[in-house]
Amino acid sequence: MSTEPTAPKLSPVEAIKEASRYLRGGIAEELAAESDHFSESDKQLTKFHGFYQQDDRDARKSRKPGGPNKFYMFMVRCKIPGGKIDADKYLALDDLCGRFANETLRITTRQSFQFHGVVKDDLKSLIGGINRAMLSTLGACGDVNRNVLACPAPFAEPSYTQIQQDADTLAAHLAPRSGAYAEIWIDGEKAPEPEGNVEPIYGKVYLPRKFKIGFALPKDNLVDVFANDLGFIAEVRGKEVVGYDLLVGGGMGMSHGNDKTFPYLGKRICYIQRDQLVAASEAVVKLFRDHGNRGDRKLARIKYVVHNWGVEKFREVLQTYLPFPLELPHEIQTTDMPLWTGWHDQGDGKFFYGISVESGRIKDEGTFRLRTALRKIVEKFRPARIRLTPMQDILLADLPATAKPEIDAILLDHGVMPPERISLLQQHSISCPALPTCGLALSESERALPGIIDQLDAEIRRLGLESEKLTLRMTGCPNGCARPYQSEIGLVGRSGDKYTVYVGGNLVGDRLNFELRDLVPTSEIVPMLAVLLEQFKASRKRKESFGDWCVRTGLAKLQQLVAPQTIASA
Repeated sequence: MSTEPTAPKLSPVEAIKEASRYLRGGIAEELAAESDHFSESDKQLTKFHGFYQQDDRDARKSRKPGGPNKFYMFMVRCKIPGGKIDADKYLALDDLCGRFANETLRITTRQSFQFHGVVKDDLKSLIGGINRAMLSTLGACGDVNRNVLACPAPFAEPSYTQIQQDADTLAAHLAPRSGAYAEIWIDGEKAPEPEGNVEPIYGKVYLPRKFKIGFALPKDNLVDVFANDLGFIAEVRGKEVVGYDLLVGGGMGMSHGNDKTFPYLGKRICYIQRDQLVAASEAVVKLFRDHGNRGDRKLARIKYVVHNWGVEKFREVLQTYLPFPLELPHEIQTTDMPLWTGWHDQGDGKFFYGISVESGRIKDEGTFRLRTALRKIVEKFRPARIRLTPMQDILLADLPATAKPEIDAILLDHGVMPPERISLLQQHSISCPALPTCGLALSESERALPGIIDQLDAEIRRLGLESEKLTLRMTGCPNGCARPYQSEIGLVGRSGDKYTVYVGGNLVGDRLNFELRDLVPTSEIVPMLAVLLEQFKASRKRKESFGDWCVRTGLAKLQQLVAPQTIASA
């Protein structure tokens, strides 16, 4: 009888990656075939190339007997480290969304742009156009490091410039090295069979799961650094970045009914000097590559390695990957999450303007014509720097002071309200796309959020709480793309028109919220929250936030306040 240990069973995706010849698979052949979609195996590989195969779920309602089972379309995502583009890039992307997508651009919660409603025949033209604009989609999705976040504010202060530079450095160092992307989407020439160590960091099967990185400043945690697999909080001396507290294990995804899955905040592992950044990051990635769960993709994120091992063991193992002695973290704290909407002095004689974009959707719809307005502004003023934010907003930088009246007028003429006329609740809310495009969505999100915001804003005005920075995040499923588990109010799709409601997070994102009620119908969400807001106003301590009040009040008391019978009689 053999005493050899049984090799762990691998996820089917691992076999697909193993056989892919470094992400080639049959993508080129299927791209040329007369079909409207890719096979199940190549569908997994296309994520590495920056797009997801989806099904128009609205079209299912009008499906005729004997017709197609699915109406395929694609979401294409750019990879834009730190959300940094310029006027030429923006205008090129705007052109592409009009030609090959659904005439909208969507700012993601990871400082990038997505195109929705793309058909298979247009994929090569769209991705080619993105690359001609000197951008890429490679590694925007898939089991690799994805878009690297950094505080987007374009201040002349060195610390802002330095963390954006460091984000660029890591994005380049951790990008996939395979030639498959250029071969399929740019060159069109089939390369020889890859040999040798094509991916020195990732290896032949890449990472067990996706990997996300973010850079924060102590005074600016707009990136939600604790939600990233690998996070960096800068130590600033004399406005210069000298090093970072390195955090590992942040991740929002979970599955309803699976207690083995959970949202998790990054843990402080060590402190690094700024010149140790690349070596330390590569060490964490390689540790994840070697020790992550490749059998169950629901448990494959690096947060489960940190949770299962504990911080001390993680440090011990990480030290074996580091070329320098591990130093304990400096416990650098984050204190604020400024949105940077409105007009701001950059500190170099010019100004930037932050536009609040509801759910990140740049579109023209009725009298609201944000897409046209932005195009006019960018064409006229040619901002050298444009920044996308993790709160799905857009910053136009390097503007002269004389531009303010004309930009304000253009926006108002196109139905776009200035930030001072948009509620703080709306400005501090984000959502995922959910239905009809995302195949994982259980409930509405982007399309449902405006109505919920309008109703809740009415209650907030009634209670005189308009000056509260109340964070609300909504997702159509528990995977948490809009980071709902850190916000003061989190709404997570459960089934149809029912949601799980969470409360108790905070503005700076260093505390998880907790489940208040499950399976709450959409019609009961605002009445339930209104009861809590009334109690919050009546019993809060001085300057206490809603999230802090929820934690102090405690789950048992809050659940008494929002019991279904209580809401019904209110």
